Amino acid sequence: MDRRSGQQVRKGNSMPATTSYELEVGPVKGAGPLPYVNGEAVPARPALAPAITRAASKQTYYTVRFLVDRDRMADAYRAYAYFRWVDDTIDRETAGQEELLAFLARQKALLDGCYQGRWPATLAAEEELLVRLVRDNRSEGDGLYAYLENMMAVMVFDAERRGRFISQAELDAYTRWLAVAVTEALHHFIGHDYHSPQGNERYLAAKAAHITHMLRDTVEDIDAGYYNVPGELLMAQGITPGDLASEPYRRWVKGRVQLARAYFEAGKRYLAHVENLRCRLAGCAYIARFEGVLDAIQRDGYLLRAGYPGCAGAPALIGAVRLAVALTIPQRPSGSPAFSAN
Repeated sequence: MDRRSGQQVRKGNSMPATTSYELEVGPVKGAGPLPYVNGEAVPARPALAPAITRAASKQTYYTVRFLVDRDRMADAYRAYAYFRWVDDTIDRETAGQEELLAFLARQKALLDGCYQGRWPATLAAEEELLVRLVRDNRSEGDGLYAYLENMMAVMVFDAERRGRFISQAELDAYTRWLAVAVTEALHHFIGHDYHSPQGNERYLAAKAAHITHMLRDTVEDIDAGYYNVPGELLMAQGITPGDLASEPYRRWVKGRVQLARAYFEAGKRYLAHVENLRCRLAGCAYIARFEGVLDAIQRDGYLLRAGYPGCAGAPALIGAVRLAVALTIPQRPSGSPAFSAN
């Protein structure tokens, strides 16, 4: 995203707090142990970030490879791979809560230190990705900063919420952090010198994707101790997080599906006014990845289940291209009636 307008980055609600962690600072030295992805050793550092990205998400890997600005491709891989590692660390079943919070406190201190030009003398290989990402991009008003700060807030909240109910306000904040992170990363890495509109619709497609993602993962998340439904609903209706077949739960899911659909439509209107074609295509691919999940949930009568089919590969690409092409044809001015994808 072009930040020459001087507009402030939107960060959403206050970030969750972490335990303070002091880091011994110094120059970057050797890396930690060779990390593993899906049981296979990851190659040496020059290929570390692309390897982690490809192992975790082929759609993200190829999006970076073919759509990201050439001079920002290496940083885009670092940005994704670093938080993939952090997220995988949080999800380890063997990690205790205190261990996770201490780990995240270190990562938050590392991020803050990087923006001050300070970092530990000894780094894990994945931590070095963050240092190299920030070292030459230390502006605190750009899209990269918004991505890093908001994504770190997502990681902290994910670790802190395990095993407890969350409120609707917390759920909304969680979704906003993720939406700001994803959207600002999109504009920072793809078509950063082109215009992208500000306004209420800027983050809605990413909000819709996060709502859909949490519905999709509800069953698996319950098993891991994460509850993606507001505690107020559970208490008011006298149900548990596992009462997916209950009428109040399914009614709530229906409302979330409708909200996500409305947000996706608003996101399409927003993308119609993004100048860069590659950025529009990436945004359309992101939307196409999740709209099929909403269709499946609706077909099931809003009864959530495990194992929703992913929307990736050729079908998602074809849908994204069609939508991106549709968005190139004469666009209505901002504030005009809803865009139709038909």
